[in-house]
Amino acid sequence: MSLRLYRPSPDGLEPNPVEVRTWRSRLTSRRWRAAALENPEIAPTSQRMAVLFWVSLALLTFIALLFGYGLGIWS
Repeated sequence: MSLRLYRPSPDGLEPNPVEVRTWRSRLTSRRWRAAALENPEIAPTSQRMAVLFWVSLALLTFIALLFGYGLGIWS
C-alpha cells in the first residue's frame, strides 16, 4: 500500500479513482490550467494593419541592406 495509490481521508485510506487518459491528455500537466487569453485593455489590431506593418518592416530592412551593401558598409 502506498500513498500514491491510496489517498488519506477522514475515514482512513481510500483508493484513487482510475483516470482514463489519452496520449493527448498525458502531454499536459494535471496541475496546470491555462487561463483565458483575454485582455480588455487593448483593442485588437486589424489584419490589414498587421500585414501592412510586417510588409513595410520587410521593405525597410531590404532597403537598408541595399544601401549598406551599396555604400560598402558590409562588404
